[in-house]
Amino acid sequence: LHQRLQQRRQQQQQQQQRENMQDSQVHTIQLFRRHRREPLSFVSSKVRRRAGARTGSQSAVHASEYYGKITVGTPPQEFSVVFDTGSGNLLLPSKQCKDEACTSHRRFDAAASKTALDVAFSSAPDGAVEKGGDRDVVTITFGTGEISGVFVKDHICVGKICTHADFVAATEESDEPFSLVPFDGIFGLGLQQMSEGPHFNVFDCMIRDKVLKAPIFAVFFGATDTEPSEITFGQYNESRMAGPLFWAPVSNPGYWQVGMTDITIGGLRQALCHGGCEVAVDTGTSLMAGPTDIVNDLTHKLAVASNCSNFDKLPDLGFVLGDHVLTLKPDDYVDKSEDGCSVALMTLDIPPPKGPLFIFGDPFLRKYYTVYDRQELRVGFALAAHPPEH
Repeated sequence: LHQRLQQRRQQQQQQQQRENMQDSQVHTIQLFRRHRREPLSFVSSKVRRRAGARTGSQSAVHASEYYGKITVGTPPQEFSVVFDTGSGNLLLPSKQCKDEACTSHRRFDAAASKTALDVAFSSAPDGAVEKGGDRDVVTITFGTGEISGVFVKDHICVGKICTHADFVAATEESDEPFSLVPFDGIFGLGLQQMSEGPHFNVFDCMIRDKVLKAPIFAVFFGATDTEPSEITFGQYNESRMAGPLFWAPVSNPGYWQVGMTDITIGGLRQALCHGGCEVAVDTGTSLMAGPTDIVNDLTHKLAVASNCSNFDKLPDLGFVLGDHVLTLKPDDYVDKSEDGCSVALMTLDIPPPKGPLFIFGDPFLRKYYTVYDRQELRVGFALAAHPPEH
């Protein structure tokens, strides 16, 4: 009897441990919404060794309204970051940066973290900087500014989900646009091809360390300033969905990029994707964008009056993904303000091999709940559940 009781206690303890572990492998972060939109900026980054031995480059698109909190280091230092599926690295201002864009935000202090390691080269993510030795420097050039930084490895936590990863600690930041933004840094959630190296992809590091219930994250953007926004790591939240979820395979890993066969206006296909279009789902972009020729054609066909006089008669705008049409109403794709009306579609020409492609930013992400599946390399879409007035 004593043995059976002991076995039962052990089983109960194991069950409790499993439940605790499962509970710790899912976390939802509340996102804050900025009132004013930032314009899109094209971003390119280059890595160089101080001795000039290595170079590399990548491209992304940045701008944001939605940001949340993470902690880095031991003891934890808190930062507000944009969770950005359009880039692949964690970027934070460092204590070494004396520019106003850095000092007006929280800065990472490596000396105050017991677990911080100054990393010499992105190709050796655990290799410390030798005394007087070379180290990589990354320079990220924005349309309106520039960041330079070095590599650091440390303990990174999104709520109760923690991992070790490398990140970029900025040592220089230009005033524009960085002194004007409400967040401290950028948390890249793009695929590994967008990162400086495998150990720079924080989400992949979470998967490696087995701290997630499932290798997915999901994003919900509130339609108004008062409606909550959130990102969930480890599962998706069905209560945020107003319809079934369908999946589209990632067509070209790097961005969370999927294939689009056509665009519809008022339910009619426009035959604008000769040979197929590509779309990057980008949580770090405040507008929607696409190749100049197609966007100009769409803008012409939609014919949105700048004085909003035809707003009530505007057609739906649809994007065809496989057997599904993701539809936006005029409320979703038109910017309506005191100054009048305009289509929330920017021209953006991303050169091959990553382009040409469309960018699905905030207007689309407020309409559709999106799920990002790292293991199956696919993006899930479901109509977002908003209160009736939205």
